[in-house]
Amino acid sequence: MFPVDAFRDTLLKAVALFRDREIAFHLTGGSTSVYYGEPRMTQDIDVVIDNRATARGLESFLKALRHSDFMYDEISIRRAVADRGMFQLLDTVESLKLDVYPRELIPGELSRSVDVELFANETLPIASRADAAVSKLVWVDKGSHKSRRDLRQIFRTAGEADRRSIRQLARELELETLLDEVLAESDAVL
Repeated sequence: MFPVDAFRDTLLKAVALFRDREIAFHLTGGSTSVYYGEPRMTQDIDVVIDNRATARGLESFLKALRHSDFMYDEISIRRAVADRGMFQLLDTVESLKLDVYPRELIPGELSRSVDVELFANETLPIASRADAAVSKLVWVDKGSHKSRRDLRQIFRTAGEADRRSIRQLARELELETLLDEVLAESDAVL
């Protein structure tokens, strides 16, 4: 497991790249599971970034990467932006990986980001509780087993308004039946 300082240092380097190019972003994945659900080990940092802003500033972004601590594959980044896929950045100092998604998995999620103080004096945007939960649901639908438990924990610690939002988003994505299935499962390890 990586120390908190390593996560902070890697994340702040990436944040500077996005903010300097006015690319909207937020954290998602394991980071939100830990924040909204329960502490667990995560080995990478998942970030959603605005595709349009990234495409507009792609050359500037790539130029900045050339002078950064990140290892990357330029062809993969170009393809991910064009296809709304995923690319990776590896911090060569901390040996931490970022999975960067230049697209919204849940329509409108970047506009619903929540600013939280993740580190002392460092406020960063993360996916809203509803978007984090439904994102997990989408990954469950794609076969992710780990996301099932994350989803249950995020939902169980949610207030009533967030639960209604989660249900509404799941309904819009035609995943409400799967939501009910996952919520009915036990967390017990067999």
